Amino acid sequence: MAILERDDSGAVAHLRMNAPERLNALSDEMLAALQAEFDALKDDSAIRAVILSGAGKAFCAGHDLKQMTAGRQAEDGGKAYFKDLFDRCAAVMLSIQALPQPVIAQVHGIATAAGCQLVASCDLAVAAEGTRFGVNGVNIGLFCSTPMVALSRNVPRKKAFEMLTTGAFIDAGEAQACGLINRAVPHDDLAQATRDLAETLAAKLGAAVRIGKQAFYEQIAMPTDRAYAYAGEVMVQNMLWRDTAEGIAAFIEKRPPDWQQ
Repeated sequence: MAILERDDSGAVAHLRMNAPERLNALSDEMLAALQAEFDALKDDSAIRAVILSGAGKAFCAGHDLKQMTAGRQAEDGGKAYFKDLFDRCAAVMLSIQALPQPVIAQVHGIATAAGCQLVASCDLAVAAEGTRFGVNGVNIGLFCSTPMVALSRNVPRKKAFEMLTTGAFIDAGEAQACGLINRAVPHDDLAQATRDLAETLAAKLGAAVRIGKQAFYEQIAMPTDRAYAYAGEVMVQNMLWRDTAEGIAAFIEKRPPDWQQ
């Protein structure tokens, strides 16, 4: 049984974390499998959107604490193992945003610690009503410093700090209100709602979404004046494409576009 399953349907790839007995923890094996799939997807021009979900009763419960405890047994107390672990985890999170395709988290049950980080690292997220989100490491004496990076770039500062320092959960409704997820839907509608969103994205001009996703993450870290200068250059490049001219013509002529990319 594969720890990570991939199912392609049309232009949408569905990755399903498949370690339900461990609540899909980000074990060494899970991180390696995610990294391998993201590396494969970045050059897959047939795929225009990606869904990431978890099997069983939870999306992802964060790092594998049993593996982390074993890593502590090394002569250095686990320093080298922990440094490598958090570097590998950060690489997976960064790979999501580096992918040309939008990645949608399909979330249910719980998303805690690095599992919440995974949701925050995805471009979009749809969650089942009743899902709980938390960065709960502080409850066991481990501040969620790396999950904090993605979380604090999704939700308002004071809400992020409250979650990090209290270790309290928020529900799907609050997660939507503070911007951690895009929408909360009934559990029975979760798969279809996520699929509908993925297919909406996949129907757009793939090259435009790719250049737009890259530009989104580039400009958001820039001062406003630099962001406008950079975004203007991206729009000039985009406007020169044949398919963009075709899309504009099709809109004016009230017909479907004949896109080639």
